[in-house]
Amino acid sequence: MSDATPSKSVEWLQEELESGGNSLLLLDCRSHELYEASHVEGAINLVIPGLMLRRFKKGNIPIRTIISNHEEKEKILWRCKTDTVVLYDECTADWQNCGAPASVLGLLLQKLWEDGCKAFYLEGGFRKFHTEYPEHCETLIDSSCPSSSPPPLSVLGLGNLRISSDCSDGESDREPSSATEPEESPVPGNQPAFPVEILPYLYLSCAKDSTNLDVLGRYNIKYILNVTPNLPNMFEHDRRFRYKKIPISDHWSQNLSQFFPEAISFIDEARSKQCGILVHCLAGISRSVTVTVAYLMQRLHLSLNDAYDFVKRKKSNISPNFNFMGQLLDFERTLGLHSPCDNRSTSTAEQLYFTTPTNHNVFQLDTLEST
Repeated sequence: MSDATPSKSVEWLQEELESGGNSLLLLDCRSHELYEASHVEGAINLVIPGLMLRRFKKGNIPIRTIISNHEEKEKILWRCKTDTVVLYDECTADWQNCGAPASVLGLLLQKLWEDGCKAFYLEGGFRKFHTEYPEHCETLIDSSCPSSSPPPLSVLGLGNLRISSDCSDGESDREPSSATEPEESPVPGNQPAFPVEILPYLYLSCAKDSTNLDVLGRYNIKYILNVTPNLPNMFEHDRRFRYKKIPISDHWSQNLSQFFPEAISFIDEARSKQCGILVHCLAGISRSVTVTVAYLMQRLHLSLNDAYDFVKRKKSNISPNFNFMGQLLDFERTLGLHSPCDNRSTSTAEQLYFTTPTNHNVFQLDTLEST
């Protein structure tokens, strides 16, 4: 970016909005909660879960993968090339703060500049604009919802997800635009030799353990959840075992969340019979982890961050791909685990439904109590 001051003032933005803002693309880089509470009119929420920020910093994730609105994705990408793009966070005052290493705003600006876009940040951020021009701000939260204190500010763009500074956890960075099967790489050296017990009777591991009768017998594993499209159910004809196959590749375009309800029910069935269940993909770091985290979120009522941390403490080399993390985030909102003002309890007779970022079909969730 050749512009020595890559910023726009709140006065400039107000004038643009007053004139219609036809050639202006506003991107809100704050958390989803802050965006829903109030945002500049016409702004699009663009956040990066903290757990995936490191990959974005390495340049492995294109901007297109973090636009959750798939119907508008191509339109937004086109507008990035043709319109003036203005990004804002909560209160960035100058480029030194904006360009901080952990700043989503700074990373997005840099990426947009590299793509040849005319991109700027808003001086003073949303806080300054809202103070001076509240008439140009809108909210998505129901006004009948009791007011609560705003969530803490977060430079990561998603307050409840944390990023670890430890880069030695065997994380396998993926190129989301690749059509290959990323997990076909060799199993990382620190991959546990045996299944990892996440909860009583619930085990997580790689495909190798699913083919080892000694391992399966040692842990009384009778149920096997195979989260791959092409690996065989090795002992499918052995009546001692029950299988469920989820034919999903480890690729950013895949909709794994549509299988959450049946996967959760399958895990429940095994645990209710006090039988071990092994959840595996190929390397045991992405697809199987995503399903396991979804199970913990629904059954233990854990937030995405807490469920992810719970699994990571048991198995340090987990690394779900970026799109699966987005689907888990959507699942979290559906379960009501991250809404500060939704205190309504769901009765056992009430059914929950959810859609996913990659599929607009509606899926039903059961509301059984955790086993």
